[in-house]
Amino acid sequence: MIKLRKYLKPFFTGLVITIALLFLQALSELNLPNLMSDIVNVGIQQSGIENAAPDAISETGMNFITTFMDENEREMVESHYTLVSNTDKNQNGKLYQQIYPNSESNLYIKNEINEEVSNQLNRTFGLSTWTFINAMKEVAEQSGQTNLTSSSDIHDIDMKDLYKTLPLFEMMSEDTMKAAHDNALSNDDSMLMQSGIAFAKSFYRELGTDLNHVQTSYIVKIGLFMLLIALLGGVANVLVNLFSSKIAAGVSRNLRKDVFEKIENFSNNEFDKFSTASLITRCTNDITQIQQLLIMGIRMICYAPIMGIGGIIMAISKTASLSWIIAIAVVVILGIIMIIMSIALPKFKLIQKLVDKLNLVSRENLSGLMVVRAFGTQAHEQNRFDQANTDLTKTNLFVNRVMVFMMPVMTLIMNGLTLLIVWSGGHQIADSTMQIGDMMAFMQYAMQVIMSFIMISVMFIMVPRAAVSASRIAEVLETELTITDPKNPKPFLASKKGFVEFKDISFRYQGADEDALSHINFTAKPGETTAIIGSTGSGKSTIANLLLRFYDVTEGEILVDGVDIREVKQKDLRDIIGYVPQKGILLSGTIESNLKYGNKEASADEIRTAATVAQAIDFITEKDDQFNSPISQGGTNVSGGQKQRLSIARALAKKPEIFVFDDSFSALDFKTDATLRKALKEHTSDSTLIVVAQRVGTIMHAEQIIVLDEGKIAGIGTHQELLRSCTAYYEIASSQLSKEGLS
Repeated sequence: MIKLRKYLKPFFTGLVITIALLFLQALSELNLPNLMSDIVNVGIQQSGIENAAPDAISETGMNFITTFMDENEREMVESHYTLVSNTDKNQNGKLYQQIYPNSESNLYIKNEINEEVSNQLNRTFGLSTWTFINAMKEVAEQSGQTNLTSSSDIHDIDMKDLYKTLPLFEMMSEDTMKAAHDNALSNDDSMLMQSGIAFAKSFYRELGTDLNHVQTSYIVKIGLFMLLIALLGGVANVLVNLFSSKIAAGVSRNLRKDVFEKIENFSNNEFDKFSTASLITRCTNDITQIQQLLIMGIRMICYAPIMGIGGIIMAISKTASLSWIIAIAVVVILGIIMIIMSIALPKFKLIQKLVDKLNLVSRENLSGLMVVRAFGTQAHEQNRFDQANTDLTKTNLFVNRVMVFMMPVMTLIMNGLTLLIVWSGGHQIADSTMQIGDMMAFMQYAMQVIMSFIMISVMFIMVPRAAVSASRIAEVLETELTITDPKNPKPFLASKKGFVEFKDISFRYQGADEDALSHINFTAKPGETTAIIGSTGSGKSTIANLLLRFYDVTEGEILVDGVDIREVKQKDLRDIIGYVPQKGILLSGTIESNLKYGNKEASADEIRTAATVAQAIDFITEKDDQFNSPISQGGTNVSGGQKQRLSIARALAKKPEIFVFDDSFSALDFKTDATLRKALKEHTSDSTLIVVAQRVGTIMHAEQIIVLDEGKIAGIGTHQELLRSCTAYYEIASSQLSKEGLS
């Protein structure tokens, strides 16, 4: 994967934007449980009241509540509250009497304060509330005259009745009041806050505040904020999907382009290392694996850690006492992921190899379908395909079963986690050490953490499989080309135009023990036909491949137009050669597009002339669309002879200096062969013709015939000269010609 990272560089800006959007999406989702907790805790349970220190309190109420504060607390409260008349106006110009209709002539208004001071005030009012409760319990124990004996009773308290008890508390000894205050300090901050808010509600009711309106306003405000955050998260999610898809598609496009261009520059040595089926798989299936990883990975690899770490931090900040539950769940999930990875990972490498094998069997079967039918081996080929298909299916099913096992286990863990949170959180709620909203938020954060680990586990499955594909792609891209263009290419010599010289050429295939060609020397001149003949495996086609530089010679040098072909550009070399391969290959398109393949600028007359010389004009004109007639992939809709003639016409339309016919007349009947050779001689009188052939009749009129035998030249000369001087040629000729032809 690291080897392919350079393909992400063009999309660096988009990647940065995507990561920023992922952070925005994660922050949105991490804040939603917190806001939901606020709606439950503050909006529902606390009637929309956020602070234990009320925004306004009557003068009588302030005198009452400060009775249960120590000197420092009383000073702090008095410094942050201002005594005003109910006929005064607030900062918005509204009368306090309109806001608090039941207020007395004077009331205390809380000043503008920061969050730290607000927290101190909330704690102070909570402590004073519990000091009051503890003091009331002391009074109840002594006199038994009051019904207010627990914290739950303060929710519906009538402040006017409560104020009547103030003399009782003022008469309490300083030690008793201090003991009540010290006892209040032992309470949890959450309990202090809840009790303080309950008391604040009573102060608000005393002033005539519409608590239902306060509650509704708070819930609507937080609800709208949640909708806004959810909308931002949704927009970020859509944009992330858009950017990740564009990045993945762009990287895949560039990869396919580079892999294809690399393969196009392969020499036959490189093609010998890779099967065609494997190269097809690497260009398609393997790159698709990379694309899928990028689409999912850009989102998950960045998003999952943000959500996981953020979820843990938010959950602990909400309720640290339940953090042990998340720790257990994370440990269990990591253990399961490691087990699944150790089982599934080895299978991913095998899957790609099995895809290669399936493609190989399919390609061979489809390409050789006529041979399969001719030999009646359909059942055998079906068994081959079934075996390859079954092996791939079994491996995929094994991996899928392992993956399917993961989801039920994760679901079980999530459900078990929920039960643990509810069970443990329920006890804490009963003890007033946790609020319901906090437990609900913690539950959602825990689910987010678990889902993050599930996403990470999915990536652990996808990354190794894509890594296998990436290594296979990198193997192609990093393959060193054995045939490359020189740094300082030379031009061809005009004075030697059309000359082809083989000087002491020897060639050995990679891994072979012996040379395929040994000390080959000959010169092909313009205006002449140089024919190469020999038994099967003697090296005839190898000479054509060396001339086109599909392979480089092991020893010696090949000169074209007076220059070593290793010192010129491959494109320049092949531009002056018209090559007709042993197996005629046509590309999907039309007859015209195939004939113009080597010369896009060829005119209609030039195309027609080439077809005429190649003896293809008759069957072309018989077709309804003539030169616009379609050619299917591989030229399967034309016969072997027609395919060869179209291949010859394609080379003729190129108008090269040198023609190389690699056994290109084998599918032609003798009459067509003779007519074609005569037309070629007239049309290519100034060109160099190199003809590789099996039939003596095809090359017997050549100016120079080279006879190969086991990679060595057995004889060079004309037909008549070789009959007299070359035994190997005589044996070939005698097996094909009549006695008259040998005379």
